[in-house]
Amino acid sequence: MEATDLAAVERTKAGDTAAFRVLVDRYGRSVFRLAFRMTANEFDAEDVVQETFLRAYKQLDSYESRSSFSTWLYRIAANYSLDLIRSRKRHASRRVTESNDEEDVLDNVRASDPGQDRVYYSSQVKQRLEAALSLLSDQERTAFLLRHFEGKSIEEIGAILGLGVSATKNSIFRAVRKVREALEPVVSSYEAAP
Repeated sequence: MEATDLAAVERTKAGDTAAFRVLVDRYGRSVFRLAFRMTANEFDAEDVVQETFLRAYKQLDSYESRSSFSTWLYRIAANYSLDLIRSRKRHASRRVTESNDEEDVLDNVRASDPGQDRVYYSSQVKQRLEAALSLLSDQERTAFLLRHFEGKSIEEIGAILGLGVSATKNSIFRAVRKVREALEPVVSSYEAAP
């Protein structure tokens, strides 16, 4: 994949704008998943995808093949997502609270109907996970999401965050510990149920 990415980058730099479309098609969904998990908002995630590829296209001359294209792209997406989250927090006090009528994108996915206890348990886990993720530092949250939701390696996460291997492992470890602590009461109550 990296060889074809590099070829598409080189063709784009040479003026073949259609070659960049290959990269957008290849990584668009992955960037959206990362952005959605970081921002917890479909519209913000779409904005992150657009801005990520726009920035990548404009900065393509600065891309060096020392890291993979996907790592470079994820770094742009993660940084923009964090900027968006910070901006949202700064303006939260001035914004009108949103209505509760909005639906989570993931709630629209149909599956076989689970039992009531399973639905309740899932909603508790989801609430606790969202609360735990909101308490993590930006670095911890990004590292956790990249590792446990995107399946990225320690080295890739370190490259995306601009951290060494040790610092990356430390961020993931702290995040996992905090998430585990937040989920522990729900897991314990579910395991204790008859």
